[in-house]
Amino acid sequence: MITAGVDSGTKNTKAALLEDGKKVLATSGVRTGFDFAKSASEAYDQALAHAGLGKGEVAYLTATGFGRYRIPFRDVSVTDITANAKGARLLCPKTTCVLDVGAGNARASRVDEGGKIVNFKSTEKCAAGGGGFLEKIAFYTSIELKDLGDVALRSANPVVMSTVCSVLAESEVINLVTQEVPMEDILMGAHSSVAGRVVLTLKQVGVQPEVTLTGGLVMNAAFVRALEEKLKMGVNSSRELYYAGALGAALLGYRRLMKKSSANGVA
Repeated sequence: MITAGVDSGTKNTKAALLEDGKKVLATSGVRTGFDFAKSASEAYDQALAHAGLGKGEVAYLTATGFGRYRIPFRDVSVTDITANAKGARLLCPKTTCVLDVGAGNARASRVDEGGKIVNFKSTEKCAAGGGGFLEKIAFYTSIELKDLGDVALRSANPVVMSTVCSVLAESEVINLVTQEVPMEDILMGAHSSVAGRVVLTLKQVGVQPEVTLTGGLVMNAAFVRALEEKLKMGVNSSRELYYAGALGAALLGYRRLMKKSSANGVA
């Protein structure tokens, strides 16, 4: 049985296909435009193409994320908090803490052995606890966002940034550049600043191994390094975890179908 999940975020939309709630058949992602339905359709169509499947072969589609209610072809919608937790446990079965860091903020969850969320906290102060802060830094330094992490990893002496506000960061970065501080040290300092605030949020739910990172910043190696340094422990991070929300949605759709089958007496 094949189920699909679509994670409609504010910046990116991801889609995933699962077979029997276990095997990942395909994943895909596109930038989210003003039309959430169109972005979702593009991501879904790409995932189907990657898997060599047609829409008629998909039994159920679950939507999650900020724009989930704007996806007309969904069968059901679920919260992204729940979907991310399920996706993290699917890819990393021993996960006890899930840290979802996207463009807007960071959300920390602690989950039990069944993947049920038992505690949850979110950063609340502007974009300082998410990728939006790093987007500001990329703009101020004229460095492509996709290259930000790679440049930061060259740092030998990261600066300590005194502000975690994405608005006030502009003047601080300009001052650091004027002082001829190496760009890689400025950038690693920015990554460390975000990681520090994220860790404070995670500590509110109780840090327990294993910690699994999801969301856009899982693709940023400098952020992963800064996070591990702040936590003084390793975290689960991989390209596949970028699609945790979509995968979790597909898994929840599969489980819903199984419950319906059982209720109807279907073997």
